[in-house]
Amino acid sequence: MGKITRDSLMSLESYHKARPEMRQQAIVQRRIRTVHLGEHLTLIFENEFLMRYQIQEMLRVEKTFEDEGIQDELDAYNPMVPDGSNFKVTLMIEYPNEADRKIALTKLLGVEDHLFLEVEGQKRVYAIADEDLDRSNETKTSAVHFLRFELTEDMKIALKAGAQMMVGCDHKGYPMHVESLSHETLASLVTDLN
Repeated sequence: MGKITRDSLMSLESYHKARPEMRQQAIVQRRIRTVHLGEHLTLIFENEFLMRYQIQEMLRVEKTFEDEGIQDELDAYNPMVPDGSNFKVTLMIEYPNEADRKIALTKLLGVEDHLFLEVEGQKRVYAIADEDLDRSNETKTSAVHFLRFELTEDMKIALKAGAQMMVGCDHKGYPMHVESLSHETLASLVTDLN
């Protein structure tokens, strides 16, 4: 998987014209690539298109056209583009009520290190969380984390051959898993693997 480059981005004018179609495609892809673990943990499996859309949106909103500003956005979002041997995931811990969220973020300290994938017939693999910076402290976790799930060659082969994949969390405060993903979700995720 290639990283997004300055030359591959649309100008602000071109993006303005393409935006309605790209936005609709991003909504569809995000829906397909989202896995809910119960009511409160949402995992969005990012891909090159979703990160490209996010960069284009940020450039549009900030009216950025200088090289330095564009490079800042590329540096921020390119690390979330899968590189062919992994899945890159945005984890959101969602509680609508702020008081409930504060309590939960304390109880779920370290949850980002307890998220796993288990490809049918393979060993469980845990997320590598927040490689860019710590998002938790001694007393609470953050509501948003960035995860990387590194897959073995055998896992990639199994997924491409149609194996199912479990997504879960084994944190003592939130034991939850999705036994199998929809065909549509799994098929989309397999496109991240080369």
